[in-house]
Amino acid sequence: MAVRPVFIPVNDGPVFVRTELVPFTWHPGLSASQKQKSVASLHEAASETLGLSTILEVSSKSTEQLGIILSAFNLPIFHPVVGRQVSVECAFQAGKVFQRGGPFLDLLHVTSRDAKRDPRLRESGQLTEFRFDEQKWPIEPQTAFYDWLYITALLSRPELAKPILAHDAFTDIEFNPQQSINCQAYAVALCVSLARRGIVMDVASTRETFLDCVKGAATNNVRQNDVQQGFLF
Repeated sequence: MAVRPVFIPVNDGPVFVRTELVPFTWHPGLSASQKQKSVASLHEAASETLGLSTILEVSSKSTEQLGIILSAFNLPIFHPVVGRQVSVECAFQAGKVFQRGGPFLDLLHVTSRDAKRDPRLRESGQLTEFRFDEQKWPIEPQTAFYDWLYITALLSRPELAKPILAHDAFTDIEFNPQQSINCQAYAVALCVSLARRGIVMDVASTRETFLDCVKGAATNNVRQNDVQQGFLF
């Protein structure tokens, strides 16, 4: 058995996303087919225990093309520094600033996988802030910068932003809250919540409005001492 979070958009009230930890049967193995079996098992368990009918896996292991495209490794965002589209993953990793280095803007020119695995992200000391173009982002709230990047990218692709509204919940089979903080499935659920409330465009329009909106919103992704280890972001 394994446990993974299921992220459910909340349409009103102070909480934007409800996170439910769901036990399910894990299918070991690194192949895509094994991962997809685990996804199916997770979704079946979530449907039975939570009454969810339309769950979207947001990762490269999704069986739906929409979920694959929405992977942060694939979803593009325009980056002013290079004047072109890069993946959300590359923009995020290139935005990290540490005590002894960064931002490593050369990560805007590599693959998403190489950007995430760059050893400098683990060897440059404590994470101190994020940067995107000329803007500085704080490391608190912990997922704010990632979520803003992801939602900004998603809103620039209405052909992707519209169909996610039809889903009850979102998962990412690769995300383990014991090992990571930021999660693309959570970011999608947050976008859906904000969209259903009719505030997503206003909230995502500036750093200040986004930070003000999410400042008091608790997420189950966040753990207390992870600012000491920037690679967990």
